[in-house]
Amino acid sequence: MRRMRQYSTATLLVRGGTVVGPEGLVEADVLAQGERIKAIGRGLPALHDTRVVNAEGCYVLPGVIDSHTHVGLDTGRFRTQDDWFVGTRAAACGGVTTVIDFATQSPGRTLAEAVEARRTEAEDAVIDYGFHVMVTDLPPHREDEIADLADLGAPSVKLYTTYRPNYFVGDAAILQLMETSARHGVLPLIHCENDDLVASRVDSLTRSGQTSWRYHGRSRPPLAEQEAINRVLFLAEAAGCPVHICHCSTARSVSLVGDAVERGQRVTCETCPQYLLLDNRLYEGPEPWRYVLQPPLRDAEEKVGLWKLLQAGFVDLVSTDHCDYTVTQKLAQDDFRKTPGGLPGIETLLPLMLTYGDLGGGTSLCHIVRLLCAAPARLWGIWPTKGTLQPGSDADIVVYDPAVESEIRADELHHAAGYTPFEGMSVRGAVRATISRGEIIYHQGRFSGRRGRGRFLVRQPL
Repeated sequence: MRRMRQYSTATLLVRGGTVVGPEGLVEADVLAQGERIKAIGRGLPALHDTRVVNAEGCYVLPGVIDSHTHVGLDTGRFRTQDDWFVGTRAAACGGVTTVIDFATQSPGRTLAEAVEARRTEAEDAVIDYGFHVMVTDLPPHREDEIADLADLGAPSVKLYTTYRPNYFVGDAAILQLMETSARHGVLPLIHCENDDLVASRVDSLTRSGQTSWRYHGRSRPPLAEQEAINRVLFLAEAAGCPVHICHCSTARSVSLVGDAVERGQRVTCETCPQYLLLDNRLYEGPEPWRYVLQPPLRDAEEKVGLWKLLQAGFVDLVSTDHCDYTVTQKLAQDDFRKTPGGLPGIETLLPLMLTYGDLGGGTSLCHIVRLLCAAPARLWGIWPTKGTLQPGSDADIVVYDPAVESEIRADELHHAAGYTPFEGMSVRGAVRATISRGEIIYHQGRFSGRRGRGRFLVRQPL
């Protein structure tokens, strides 16, 4: 039986900051009563039992939603070394108050069993969480289960066009699942890489003895991603199904989505800080193991193109694809084929985006709040409970001090990996406080969240 928990009904006042929403900035206090926001306005009174958080000189943001994470990931071949306490603690220290992770339905297990098992694994979470369901055993015999995903609170399904044989799904099965999803308000999200192109490139590199980490970027070419996106969009159009494209690493990937939207399709996409800020020259550097991930880092000009498209509104949201593999796991073999793919990034998402998305401009700041808060809340069915600061919404609040300047250092972060791909990068500003449902769980460098206080989010279908 799942543990029952008691929550504080205290009153909390975030005083004197600049409240940032997707549409604008306003100098105001934010009053939380219990778990919800009670009021926003200037000069709100603090009663004798009200805890006050000083936000003078700071931005006050909605709690960040990282809607693509892999906490406690077990692929059957590799397992990350974090758990739900470690992963969500790191999130909280970076201003993330909600994660949407994955419940993997392995062959022979029902979707409901997959969600229930993952909820049990996540019981130690310190922030709120939801799941996309990774489907491996596909319709038609699972059609009724797809229909029940809304009742499970997880109305989205993850598919892969690569990773044969574990996760790979062929075109006929993708189309069938899209048709089923469209009937039941379920949103598919797709990892797009052409598996044949990847396999051919890996085979060619293997035959030439080029399997060390420095060749990883060559093993999964941009065309593999772009072709798969184009194909998935075509299938989604045929099925009449909305679709979300994961972790776009090239400008053309985003442009393909934009073209589909212009044709009238309901399509969204995301990118990640690693594709906006890093590039494949790092594979030629002294530590290429730090950057083994799928899709890999791309040419430097792709960063420029992605930023332009993001600023123009063609990227719907930014997530991390957080995977907390350790230095030991990464260094085990100098062979990209045998190295776990994925990077830690959940704690650095907000400071990186606020720094390199131009912290100084109010318009860009509001845009970043849309990308990190409002857009994922709307897309994944938790708006307006999450993703906004307004009366009645959960009191998920981040106080961000823009005056602090620092460099990202792995030994100051809270995940398990022991490294960060962003080591030494300068950031402007820092999280002063993270508040989750009215409770301060991180304040001025001190984490105080309670193990197991996070709640499973029952998300709404399309």
